[in-house]
Amino acid sequence: MRFPHLPFGSVVCSLSLALGLMAAPVANAAAPGITAATVSGNASTFNLTAAPSYITQPDGMSIYSWGYGCTANSAASFAPASIGATSGATCPTMQVPGPTLIVNQGDTVTVTLTNNLPAAAGNTSILFPGFNVTATGGANGLLTKEAQVGGTVTYTFVANSVGTHSYYSGTQGDVQVEMGLYGAIIVLPTLSGGLPTGYSTWHLAQGAHQPDTCTALNKKPARASNPAQPETDYRLSSAAYDNPNTCYDREYLFQLSEIDPAIHSQAESQKDQACASPTGCMVVKTQPYHPVYYLVNGRSMPDDMDPNYVSTYPHQPYNGNPHMHPGELTLLRIIGQGHEQHPLHEHANHVRLLARDGNLLLTQSGDNKLAGPLLFTTTTSPGQAMDGIFQFTAKNLNWDVYGHGVKSGQRVDSANCVPDANGYYTTASSTPAATTADNYFEWCADHLKALESKPFGQVGEGGPVTLPDANILANGAWYGGSPYLGPDATTRAVGSTPIPPSGTVGNDPGSEAGYAFMWHSHNEREITTNNIFPGGMMMMMLVDPWVYLINEAN
Repeated sequence: MRFPHLPFGSVVCSLSLALGLMAAPVANAAAPGITAATVSGNASTFNLTAAPSYITQPDGMSIYSWGYGCTANSAASFAPASIGATSGATCPTMQVPGPTLIVNQGDTVTVTLTNNLPAAAGNTSILFPGFNVTATGGANGLLTKEAQVGGTVTYTFVANSVGTHSYYSGTQGDVQVEMGLYGAIIVLPTLSGGLPTGYSTWHLAQGAHQPDTCTALNKKPARASNPAQPETDYRLSSAAYDNPNTCYDREYLFQLSEIDPAIHSQAESQKDQACASPTGCMVVKTQPYHPVYYLVNGRSMPDDMDPNYVSTYPHQPYNGNPHMHPGELTLLRIIGQGHEQHPLHEHANHVRLLARDGNLLLTQSGDNKLAGPLLFTTTTSPGQAMDGIFQFTAKNLNWDVYGHGVKSGQRVDSANCVPDANGYYTTASSTPAATTADNYFEWCADHLKALESKPFGQVGEGGPVTLPDANILANGAWYGGSPYLGPDATTRAVGSTPIPPSGTVGNDPGSEAGYAFMWHSHNEREITTNNIFPGGMMMMMLVDPWVYLINEAN
């Protein structure tokens, strides 16, 4: 796990900017999930089970829970395809949240659910809101067909609603959803040639030299600072919808939920009783509701910053630890699970909302322009999913974030920054930027603007700040040094004789030097674990220089 030292501030809302060297091994979130165990044409089949087990919390508690998982005979394939089998990806018979199901637009999706819950829990089921579902087998339930204990039920629907969606139990929801029976389904758009329909025409229609915002999968260019090593592409698609406005460079899925341990304790104490009733034999009091654990993808901070699929959490495989480079368009897939609303606040910029529950928010003019608001917090409602775009550009930081400048009156960096109509250095600039440039999307108003009064190394001097030598700026195992995201960011963060030595600490200054912003619930009690801060719905969003290759393989 990692929780970087914050030398420029604290973890309060107004001062969440942190400069730090992020820890190895990599522990990135992406949007991991499974594709169909069986694919025939446009038919996709998943075999899931509902089963009990225990999940853990940072305070040491082991909480009896129920969750969806893959049946023992499933041969699930893992996505993104770049992950592969070497990353330790697993789909256990029970996990919280359930497996993220990744399908393509137009697929006929078949999900067979086996009920392996205790007999005392009774029947169970899955709802797929937003889809026209046909259910076969099982027993009649209030909202859908249900799988009896030891039995199965099959759900079939056409994935005609693109975007991010939730799925969850439709049986005794006040108990079963609370116990962990929920998950996500992502429907990927059909894109001709890997790009949205009409992208080239749309791109040209915006005006000469408009920024390039879309690349097909596995077509990302190598950066100038690392030309031999283009980053592996971990996206599921090049665009969230078949619309040029929804292209993205990186994506993450966040499912927000909560746990009232009193409910779980009641279920645990009654799990072994004999029962033949389809409604179960448990008597579980669910009100008043007092959750004390708050989860991002089934984990609380700091556990959510450990890698995906790490063996420490065998039934909580997904993490929450977003990385990005400056200027990248990052797709956020956010779902409210559980019973309560959760206001997720993303520091460093607002989020442009694209869609809710697969419904793209467009103007009524018919020109495919986005109409979604800019959100200070992406507040979730139970069962609601949303897609949005987040971008970090370093606009108005008031210093040259890439470290260009002069020292002793002599120019030491020849990089250009010609503003486009919006003030950024892009292909829309009168002297177009190369999309491979390390300062592509730089905010030109801050170009050459000095930060440090008397800096160590060749950066602009004459600024308002005096920073300590990177060799001595240390705080135990956490090491912070460089305010720069340029091609020599790691060099400037380490110094000539780093203390502590490179490779000996959790945050290795020789590998990753970036910014950390806290992303967290804006409900203060939800950033605690059993009333202890820090914890709960909190994670660190890491902005890495382009010289650092972000690895989302786990």
